[in-house]
Amino acid sequence: MKNIAFLTGTRADFGKIKSLIAILEDQVGFDAHIFVTGMHMLEEYGYTLIEVERCGFKNISTFNNHTDEATMDLTLAKTISGFSAFVKKTSPDLIVIHGDRVEALAGAIVGSLNNILVAHIEGGELSGTIDELIRHATSKMSHIHFVANEKAKSLLKQMGELPESIFTIGSPDIDIMFSNTLPTIETVKTYYDIHFSNYAVAMFHPVTTEYKNIKRYAQDFVTALVESNKNYVIIFPNNDLGSQAILEAYNKLNGHDRFRVFPSVRFEYFLTLLKKAEFIIGNSSAGIREAPYYGIPTINIGTRQDNRSVLQSIINTSYKTQDILEAIVQKKNSSPKEEIAFGTGNSAEAFLETLKLQAFWDTNHQKQFITLS
Repeated sequence: MKNIAFLTGTRADFGKIKSLIAILEDQVGFDAHIFVTGMHMLEEYGYTLIEVERCGFKNISTFNNHTDEATMDLTLAKTISGFSAFVKKTSPDLIVIHGDRVEALAGAIVGSLNNILVAHIEGGELSGTIDELIRHATSKMSHIHFVANEKAKSLLKQMGELPESIFTIGSPDIDIMFSNTLPTIETVKTYYDIHFSNYAVAMFHPVTTEYKNIKRYAQDFVTALVESNKNYVIIFPNNDLGSQAILEAYNKLNGHDRFRVFPSVRFEYFLTLLKKAEFIIGNSSAGIREAPYYGIPTINIGTRQDNRSVLQSIINTSYKTQDILEAIVQKKNSSPKEEIAFGTGNSAEAFLETLKLQAFWDTNHQKQFITLS
C-alpha cells in the first residue's frame, strides 16, 4: 500500500488536483490523504473546505495556517509546522503539491527534509510576481515533476532537473473542464442567484511586487467595470499581500444591479460560468489557461501573467481605466482549434499509470543536477 499525501491551500489548486485524488480513491494499492489549509479555512473567502468535503474523499485533515496578508513568510513557517505534524502521523510515501503558493513550497520543504518523495504539479512555467520565485524554488525542492506540456519540461531541464523525473500529463483541471458532470448554466444561476443572461467573469488578484500601487490598480479596475455598462460575476482575489485593497474597492459595487460578487465559486460551477461568459477580465490564470479552451476572450490586465500564453484570444492591457475599457471593446473570440498546450483531458489516467511504474518509486531521494551540454 502506497500512502499519497495531497496538499491544497486554495480553491484554484484543489481544482488542479481533484481528478488526481479521485482516481486514487478506489484504486487498490493506493491510499490518498488530503491536507487542507490556507484560504480553504477562511470564512471571508467562502470557507471552501466545504467544497473539499463535498467530494466525499475518505481521508481529510485540516490545518489553519492563517496569519495575515502581509506575512507570507510567517504563513510559510506555520504551514511547515502543521504539515510536518501531518506527515509524521500519516507517513506518506509520496507528497503531491501544486503550483506556486507558499503552501506548495511548505510541502516540498517538509517532504525533502523528511526524506519523502515530493511530486510537483505544473512546475516549469513562467509567471509574474513572487509566484515565479516560489514555483521554481518548489521545483528545486521536489524530486518528481508532473508538467502540463513540453515547454515546461524543457524549462525544468534547463534548471538542471533529471529528464527521467519529468512526466508530461497535461493540466489536470482540463479533465474536469470537458467531463460530462458539469452543472448546467441554469443550475449555476439558480444556485448563485445570478439574474442577468449576458455577463463577463472578473477576477483580479494582487501583484505582491507592486503592492504600493495595488489600491490604485483596484480602483481603476472597478471604475472600468462600472463604466463598461456590462454585467459581471466577480470572484474574490487570493489572500496575498494587497488583497484587502481589492476587497475595499469592491465595496463600491454594493447596490449595483449589474454585479454579483462572491468570495468563492464551486470549481465545476465556475467552469460552467466561464464557458457561458461573454469574456473574462482581470489577471487570473483562468484567462490564460481555461478560457481559451472554451473559446472565451480574455482581457489580461497588468503584469501578473507576464511571459505566459500569447494566444490570439488574449488581449493584454495596462492597469489604466481607459486602456481596460478599450480592451473590452476590442475583445475577440478564439478558435476552438487554436493550439493550446495544456493537455487533452486525460491527466488523471496518465498520473495513475505513472504511479504504477516501479521506476517511479525507485526515484533517487538524493537530488541530482544535470548540466546541459
